[in-house]
Amino acid sequence: MSETAPSRQEQFSGTKEVADTHKFDEAKLAAYMEAHVEGYEGPLSVNQFKGGQSNPTYQLVTPKRKYVLRRKPPGKLLPSAHAVDREYAVIAGLNKAHFPVPRAYVLCEDESILGTMFYIMEMVEGRVLWDPLLPGIEPSERRAIYESLANTMAELHSVDYKAVGLGDFGKPGNYFARQISRWSKQYVASITEEIPEMDRLMAWLPENVPDDDTTSIVHGDYRLDNTILHPSEPRVIAVLDWELSTLGHPLADFTYSTMQWVMPDTKGDGGGTATVANADLAALGIPTLEEYIQLYCARTGRPGIDNLNFYYAYNFFRLAGILQGIAGRVRDGTATSEHAKESSRNVRPLAQAAWAFAVKAGAK
Repeated sequence: MSETAPSRQEQFSGTKEVADTHKFDEAKLAAYMEAHVEGYEGPLSVNQFKGGQSNPTYQLVTPKRKYVLRRKPPGKLLPSAHAVDREYAVIAGLNKAHFPVPRAYVLCEDESILGTMFYIMEMVEGRVLWDPLLPGIEPSERRAIYESLANTMAELHSVDYKAVGLGDFGKPGNYFARQISRWSKQYVASITEEIPEMDRLMAWLPENVPDDDTTSIVHGDYRLDNTILHPSEPRVIAVLDWELSTLGHPLADFTYSTMQWVMPDTKGDGGGTATVANADLAALGIPTLEEYIQLYCARTGRPGIDNLNFYYAYNFFRLAGILQGIAGRVRDGTATSEHAKESSRNVRPLAQAAWAFAVKAGAK
């Protein structure tokens, strides 16, 4: 009798012992926290979170409170990747806006402490749910969770980024052209096999960017499992994993968060974005794609979203570029998750999905 495959919740939630490749001098960290983290009192013990595959993430446990540490992985890295200093900057800025993020404590750029740059933030206690179908939850609560997800994203896109000190967090305007260039370069730098659809997309996308050039803070990887829900209430109390955040186009960010409604079944984890495409959404209480778009638009004052096929072509291409970067790290031996190899296998199907949406948008 075959064993049942572990669920996403079982695979990614909780902590484990620190992997040998990610260990560091815990006494040196404790001394640093004593000097730089307000209210710190040891002794300190360290675990590693299972989830995430880009920046190693640790749970720091003391008698009075818990913290989270995010660091750059050791080894050869792509330029501009793993920018934990940018994560720290946006979290600290959003603290000022009272947006739901953990409290940022300290950024350490001194690599002599742990071997790579890192930052420390508050550990927010709540629920991190990995399966967007939300098994074991009542339909009415599922609906409320999705409403909170949409409303929280709308709130993020409404933050006055200049007022919270993030005016230089990115370059306002021309976002799509810069992102398409960035992920094209990452794909080429990390390439492990020829994928014709990626070549077509790299040519077609820059020529078909919508005229709208709105700018806001964008998260870059907003989805259910990058949020913490209240322990018992159906609402978001913290948004995590800001590695891909910048100033950019809110609709690029929002349509990425809706990819689970159109994600093909890649027989893997879709690069982290699981699918609800084949589920009975009405029975589950989960909004349809159209309803979810309406929730966001109602909170942001938009009449609707045009050019959806372009946005999906762009977002599937971008996700393929991200996963190709992971494939490159697998090749180079610097991938930080046991699930990295599986994710990298999804590059081709995601590129094919991207091209299918490009064709719907008029590509030949």
